[in-house]
Amino acid sequence: MGRFFGVIFMVCAILCSVLPATAQNGFRLMSLDFSNESVLPAWCAMPGAGGNNISPELHWTNPPDDIASFALAVIDEHPIARRWVHWVVINIPANVTTLERGASMKKMPEGVRELINSYGFRGYGGPQPPVGTGVHRYVFTIYALKVPQLNIPDRLSAGEFERAIGPYVIEKTSIVGLFRR
Repeated sequence: MGRFFGVIFMVCAILCSVLPATAQNGFRLMSLDFSNESVLPAWCAMPGAGGNNISPELHWTNPPDDIASFALAVIDEHPIARRWVHWVVINIPANVTTLERGASMKKMPEGVRELINSYGFRGYGGPQPPVGTGVHRYVFTIYALKVPQLNIPDRLSAGEFERAIGPYVIEKTSIVGLFRR
């Protein structure tokens, strides 16, 4: 019986290593500033962590055809962080597929709304994990939505945000940036 489960585990491991981590139609989120599962640039971090709190460049390709808008969330998934919300952007027009480096609160596409993050201010709030807590995983997720606008509160927890947009999500894709102090 143990050998059977070992074989199943190996098959799953092989399939997971060859199958793409993106959505089925190729919807994919990328950045010119970091690659998936790599360390975020220091300038992305909050000043208290040695950075300049500059939002990284993000771009996405192959979204579903029937979308009306996008939403973006950046969540720290480390247990210490308890799903800390670093950035939420809603009402990104369907024809927008890039957010420039440093766009938060400065160069955002017309019509978007940046929500209040867990730090308590609107816009991007970079990494600032507690010293000695190890590597934190910052999950950047772009959501393709079937509605042009979301009317949700300005401040939500990660779970509240996901529940609020859940009925409107067609597809989503993520990239992970790492940071530690």
